Amino acid sequence: MVTALVSFFSYVYVAQLLQLQILTAHDAAASLMSELGYLANNAVPDLTSTKVNTNDPEALRRAISYYLGTDESLNSALQSVVGSWMTVYDVAIVDANGKTILHTDPNLIGKLAPERPDFQKLLEAGFRQQVHMVYHPPTIYETRMPLQLNGVPFGTVRLGISTLFLRSDLTPRLRTAVIFCSISVLFSLILAAGLSRLALGPLEQISQRLDSVSAGRAEPVPEEEATRDEYGLVTLKIAHLGRQMRDVREIFSALKDNVDQIMANLQDGLMLFTRELRVVLVSASVERFLGTPRGDLLGRAAQEAFSTDSALGSAVLEGFRLRRPIAQRELESPTGKQVQVSLDFIQERGTPIGALLTFRDAESVQRIGDEIELSRRMAFPGRLTRGVAHEVKNPINAIVLHLQLLQNKLKHGDPDTRRHMDVIGNEIRRLDRVVQILVNFTRPRELRLERNDLHRLLEDVVTLATPPAEQHKVTLNRVFGSADLWVNVDSDLIKDAMFNVVLNGIQAMAEGGTLTICTRAETKNAVIEIRDQGPGIAPELQEKIFELYFTTKKEGSGIGLAQTFQILQWHYGSIDFDSDGRGTTFRLSLPRMEARTEAKESDSGHQPAGLDTSQTNQASSFSQPVGKTRA
Repeated sequence: MVTALVSFFSYVYVAQLLQLQILTAHDAAASLMSELGYLANNAVPDLTSTKVNTNDPEALRRAISYYLGTDESLNSALQSVVGSWMTVYDVAIVDANGKTILHTDPNLIGKLAPERPDFQKLLEAGFRQQVHMVYHPPTIYETRMPLQLNGVPFGTVRLGISTLFLRSDLTPRLRTAVIFCSISVLFSLILAAGLSRLALGPLEQISQRLDSVSAGRAEPVPEEEATRDEYGLVTLKIAHLGRQMRDVREIFSALKDNVDQIMANLQDGLMLFTRELRVVLVSASVERFLGTPRGDLLGRAAQEAFSTDSALGSAVLEGFRLRRPIAQRELESPTGKQVQVSLDFIQERGTPIGALLTFRDAESVQRIGDEIELSRRMAFPGRLTRGVAHEVKNPINAIVLHLQLLQNKLKHGDPDTRRHMDVIGNEIRRLDRVVQILVNFTRPRELRLERNDLHRLLEDVVTLATPPAEQHKVTLNRVFGSADLWVNVDSDLIKDAMFNVVLNGIQAMAEGGTLTICTRAETKNAVIEIRDQGPGIAPELQEKIFELYFTTKKEGSGIGLAQTFQILQWHYGSIDFDSDGRGTTFRLSLPRMEARTEAKESDSGHQPAGLDTSQTNQASSFSQPVGKTRA
């Protein structure tokens, strides 16, 4: 292992050295081309201010060649490149047609520049490819940089890098690195062999102690032997391991007793099988289904635990034989009971590790199904109410239509007849409005529960209530706690519920006043108190304020507080109030997120998705709305 690590890091070191050398050559070439490009761009003036016809490509090329060829700084820099840079083979400035304008070799000026492979290929190649490309027969790789005049390309700077020059600069360093790495690998081999021989000497005695530990016969280690050397420390750790294994056996025994106790209380029957289909875990309920004691089933193979004489045994053995799961089949057990059986094979990363067989009393399942069916039937009155309302609205609409026709015909008739017709029309419209309210109130609502800060919801309610408060000369006073109150609610419905109470408080103060909104956190609930300074609610009316259609306002609909009561029920909340001659205080309570139990969260998670909450709660909304009673 040590040799492999040294070899790997040596390989990485040589690869990095080669890569660094190639990268250095590339950076040097880039710097040199930038310098030459700067000189070339400065050498060519703005040709539009000269007599050169810029629309004539040949004239333009000759002018550029002239200015580049006569620029002393550019030519001096060009001639000094080859001698100053070890890896540079040649440098050329080529026009757009590929003809050489300037070149470190004067014989190539005016000729087409040869095509060469891009140096980027060498830079991006892997280590093995780089070694092959550098130590292959000499090749000249080229880097290029475009030149522009007034934003228009007129040529390129081409710099050739020879692998022969790169090799001559790199070889001494690589040779040193390879020699160093070879010495390191050889030294690591010798060192590893010596250390392993030294370390593996006491293994026989360690093996004997491990055998003792496995057999549960951990022997005490003398203190002088334990502190003498590394072998003594290992021996001491083995002794500690033996004691830990004994403790683990005791813990396992205790856990097994706990599991047995849990399995004894399970109503469903469970049997857990190993990969070899032997029983390792049995719940007490299995005895009711199979008629065999638990002790007689543990450790037995599936073929021994089940018999083909019963339908259940035949199905289970067939599933084990074919390795095919069984999905909730109702079969007759050896005791004559109807049992729902399911068989699942347990896998870990695609490898079978066991099987789980589950038994369930079919009679209990049927009883639960009957209860669900009863609940479904109990929801029928709500649907019936909406159906009746629909049927009532049709004749009401017809009556209203014919009433209007009759009123038109009696327009010039007896005034008393006209007055009676108006009364009939008003009452029919009121009846239609009552039916519509009933339909809306019993319509199912789907709750969209999400995590919300109650203070933020109250801020939205205060914003909505500000215009009517100003109209009634009411001041809204907020007294919020410093801590956030997080609740899991349908924000739109909860804001509607709170707004109904706030608006009632504003409308209760005909002469103006202050409406105070307070919040506080209790152990499990978040509480909102809304206090007005109105005349209060008369004692004889306090029992009715949550009833649907009950209102003391001339233009009121009588559904606001009933709707609030219903919304809080949907959220497992409550509403109550205190009232006297100095005002009324409503208290709205909602479960806090951190205080809700998992059972509550589970119920609230299942109810909104498809449950007709208005149907399940409408009985409470009509029969239980008492002022001092918690919702």
